[in-house]
Amino acid sequence: MVRPERILLGDALLQQGVLTDEQLKAALVEQRHSGRKLGHIFIESGYVTEEALARALASQLQAPFLDLKSFEPKPELIRLLPEGYARRFRALVLGERDDALLVGFADPTDLQAYDDIGRIVRRPIDLAVVMESQLLTLFDSVYSRVEEISDLAEELNEDLGDMPIEFGNLAGLSAGAEDAPVVRLLHTVFEEAMKSRASDIHIEPQEQSLIIRFRIDGVLRVQIESQLNIATALVLRLKLISELDISEKRLPQDGRFNVKVRNDSLDVRISTMPTQYGESVVMRLLNQSGGILGLDRMQMPANVLARLRHAINRPSGMVLVTGPTGSGKTTTLYAALSELSTPEKKVITVEDPVEYRLAGINQVQVNPKIGLSFERVLRSALRQDPDIILVGEMRDQQTAEIGLRAALTGHMVLSTLHTNDALSTPIRLLDMGVPRYMVALSLQMVLAQRLVRTICGNCSGSFAPLPHEEEWLRYELGDEVKVHSYRRGRGCAYCGNTGYYGRQGVYEILEMSQALVEVANRGNPQDFMEVGRQQMAGNTLRRDAVRLVVEGRTTIEEAMRISNQFDD
Repeated sequence: MVRPERILLGDALLQQGVLTDEQLKAALVEQRHSGRKLGHIFIESGYVTEEALARALASQLQAPFLDLKSFEPKPELIRLLPEGYARRFRALVLGERDDALLVGFADPTDLQAYDDIGRIVRRPIDLAVVMESQLLTLFDSVYSRVEEISDLAEELNEDLGDMPIEFGNLAGLSAGAEDAPVVRLLHTVFEEAMKSRASDIHIEPQEQSLIIRFRIDGVLRVQIESQLNIATALVLRLKLISELDISEKRLPQDGRFNVKVRNDSLDVRISTMPTQYGESVVMRLLNQSGGILGLDRMQMPANVLARLRHAINRPSGMVLVTGPTGSGKTTTLYAALSELSTPEKKVITVEDPVEYRLAGINQVQVNPKIGLSFERVLRSALRQDPDIILVGEMRDQQTAEIGLRAALTGHMVLSTLHTNDALSTPIRLLDMGVPRYMVALSLQMVLAQRLVRTICGNCSGSFAPLPHEEEWLRYELGDEVKVHSYRRGRGCAYCGNTGYYGRQGVYEILEMSQALVEVANRGNPQDFMEVGRQQMAGNTLRRDAVRLVVEGRTTIEEAMRISNQFDD
């Protein structure tokens, strides 16, 4: 393709009728004051959509406009333009035509970028116009650093050779020893985990290899499989930075550390465990730079949100959030705290560990090794004149009793409990040995939740349910199952070919009504469950998961997967 000519963006849009003369004049004034790109001003001012702007540019340049939603990446072509240059020039190699490369540009008017990319790839370039927002999203998926991680792992393996690992050699590495292969490997792993939206990193030694897996949207994915020889070096380095005992390999250990990744502060909780072939390491990643979500951003159904807000704003009582590990219980509690924490109220949290740091509240991390247990801290916290207390988890009878007693004596208590659903939570407290009257009078509400994967918006398409899926839906929808349309993701570069991108909560609420209080005091679990089922009819976790299916936000398969955890 012939090198594109320089064009004046505003004049081009004016000629095509995409922009008015008044809008162009206003945008030019704004550009003189801010120095921002004219295209960005047009879009942010609402004069033109991003797609309309890209199509107008393509028409002016007589170049194709490409919608990247249908783009199938080819790694061997993408790597021709290194990631740094791709991000700098806002461009991506999309395909090959005869001897020329098809390169998508977010700003095709940047002739310097066109010339520089031609020199880098050493091939003729055919220009295409793409939307910048799609391009930026695609960068994180197509420029995966899995190969770089594998190369660094191989470099570390060669560096170690056949010599045994010595504690002294690794202990001598300062935190800033950036040239050490083990340090560069770990830093790259953390960067890739952040880019992939991973919540956990699993480092697992096997008989002949070392496997590193990321948990993304609640599901584990293998990232690399490398030489087993590097496992000890990785574990020792991680123990050093988390201040664990590097000489102890026989017992599990827990710790935490902070690391800077892409200018974000990443709080890492680490757990080591001895296995048959070495020490397994799991790291939970908490991005402290993202801030705490508010309840408004939790995407709860309106009725659930209203009832939860009403409960937590009472002067006293206990609100429990239940669900399995990784279901977002702590996130929900902190979203509630972010609303409740005001200068007029004293808030104390008792946690193991402190997962999020929130300004204006008093957070205490328990430490059983020195006798600083949940029970002891909670007793002390009550003498600190709090208005609101958050207890990380109701782990035993003593903690539960103290929390419920605090709720009886004028405190709002928030906590979590591991139960399958909301209805079984009061029964679980009774099984722990808590007196019935405490449960009946102190417990105000139970919010049970799960996280379901949401369909990738880029590759979402219609889907006809399979017979067993249709039968499962019929339990909730009845004959309406044929009325609705259903969707699923095909899999694309944006979602790692999974068809899912991100997660959303499903919820159910049990409020301790007068009828439930009376039946709880009688001490008959069967009667309690029966009254509770009648109260919650149509407002269960399963029903909420089906709601997301009908709305096209998750798949039937995903709703069935998470519902298996709480079906009777």
